[in-house]
Amino acid sequence: MRLLGGIIAGLIACLAPAAAKDAPPRSMLVLDDANTKSPFYYQLFSRLRTIVNDSAGPPISIYSESLDLSRFAGATYEEGVQRYLQVKYSQKPLGVIVAIGSATLDYALRYRSTLGQNIPVVFGMVDEPTVARLSPPPDVTGLVMRLRFADMMAAAHAVVPGLKNIALVGDPLETMPLYRHWKDEIPGATIGLQIIDLTGLTMREALQRVALLSDHTALLYTAIYSDGEGTSYVPVEALALIAMNANRPIVHTTENELGRGGIGGFLIAPSLIGESTAKLAMRVLDGEDPASIPITPGDIVRPIFDWRQMQRWGVSESQLPAGSEIRFRAPTAWEQYRWQITTAVVLILLQSGLITVLFYEHQRRRVAEVQTRERMAELAHVSRYATAGELSASIAHELNQPLTAIRSNVEAAELLLNSASPSLHEFKDIVADIKKDDVRASEVLRRLRGLLKKSAFELQDIDLNETVGEMFAFTSDLAKVRGVMLHWVPSPKPLRMRGDRVQLQQVVLNLIVNGMDALVDNPPGHRWITGRIRQRESGSAEVSISDSGPGVASDQLAHLFEPFFTTKSQGMGMGLSIARTIVEAHGGRIWAENRTHGGAVFRFSLPLTVVVQA
Repeated sequence: MRLLGGIIAGLIACLAPAAAKDAPPRSMLVLDDANTKSPFYYQLFSRLRTIVNDSAGPPISIYSESLDLSRFAGATYEEGVQRYLQVKYSQKPLGVIVAIGSATLDYALRYRSTLGQNIPVVFGMVDEPTVARLSPPPDVTGLVMRLRFADMMAAAHAVVPGLKNIALVGDPLETMPLYRHWKDEIPGATIGLQIIDLTGLTMREALQRVALLSDHTALLYTAIYSDGEGTSYVPVEALALIAMNANRPIVHTTENELGRGGIGGFLIAPSLIGESTAKLAMRVLDGEDPASIPITPGDIVRPIFDWRQMQRWGVSESQLPAGSEIRFRAPTAWEQYRWQITTAVVLILLQSGLITVLFYEHQRRRVAEVQTRERMAELAHVSRYATAGELSASIAHELNQPLTAIRSNVEAAELLLNSASPSLHEFKDIVADIKKDDVRASEVLRRLRGLLKKSAFELQDIDLNETVGEMFAFTSDLAKVRGVMLHWVPSPKPLRMRGDRVQLQQVVLNLIVNGMDALVDNPPGHRWITGRIRQRESGSAEVSISDSGPGVASDQLAHLFEPFFTTKSQGMGMGLSIARTIVEAHGGRIWAENRTHGGAVFRFSLPLTVVVQA
């Protein structure tokens, strides 16, 4: 066993250095064919570095170089750059070369051997024709970019309905590896369209031409690195200059140019290039054979448009190619205030529900109030009948007096007519007496009919002085029969209010009759009831009816106006309860108290419609 363990340990010791020796260095050199300080390549490289730094495993050293092949070319330049790179990285073993762009891939394939033996290459942002032309060896892999001129024409047709002309703006296509293949694609993609070639012009000439384009024209901007006078530009800044002068929408090719005046198109996304090439390069650094990683199309070109430019040129979202992404869209009120709107809607719904419930309850309450008022009116009507029964003797006596007088006057008239010489003057006096007594009897019947009339609660403009005074006159005969002295002290001025005359008179009648009942045990000459009415400072009128009776027990005062509570042996306990209901229905209140020198006083107050100044 010890011998076997030693053999295994020896094998592991021998294989470990070999494995370490064959593992590629944890370093990569990123080459691009433009300027790493430009917004496009800065965004690309930043995303690449982020992916690499966030990966698991041993750290990876990242080096980057800008070949600037978009502005500089030729064998002398390329050889000079290569000597520079060879000297710089002679002591830095490289695990993989990342080539960004078609010209860079071409350069890397021709000169990579000077940087070390068998260094694999991972490429990105290289078009299909270039890959086919270069025919990379097995240790080269990457993602093919499909930036087709036909797609840019689809975007141009979408933003300019009835498109007739395409104005090409940028450096000459043959000088830009990224767009060089378009020269072969343009004839087939522009059938029926006129090509306006504005490439290679000076910036001054380009600005003049783009300001004078005809309708049904779209601009297609590639990139301007150097104009016809040799002035260098950053492509995104050159686009901003063109957009300030252009009179037609501009279709462009890179995502980082959005917001600089172009409307968009099928755009190259630099962050996606950085991410996809970083992931492929790490697979190689982790030991995967590049030959086993096939060259595949990369999803780095997508239809993206600027909402603000769409609004400027009147482009509808429905016109855009399928799957288009829209940037800088003005957020709708729902998108901007979703929670506030949701909260407001919920509150409105809750409030609406509450209002509905309250309205329903209010309706139920109104119906209940109407029913209660009807029941109260019926009960009050019954109470008035009962009171009228108590007053029947007094009413009969009050009616008997004018009827007796009428009969006497009729008999006198008969005697006068049977005399030999009847006096016409006396006959006129008799007729006048009969008329007066008839009016008196009619007034008694009118008051009785009004008291017993069954009607719904009806508000009218009434004089409270007159209303209360009628009841004192109506009960005067009953007071005489019972030996009670009635005193009525009206207000010196009319007191106007809105009320139901019959029901208010019932309140007064109940209080007067109750006062008379309380005086039964008083000796003759000590029975009196006094009614007063006065205007209060609060704009209401107060009616008081006091008596000289024994008063009310203090423990009973608080219960006098409760239903079925009575201090009489034969009472039902509904009179004062009905009185309170009537007073409160008129917006007033009623109460009772004992007088200092004996007796009780009942008071009720009612709101006036016209306040009389004292």
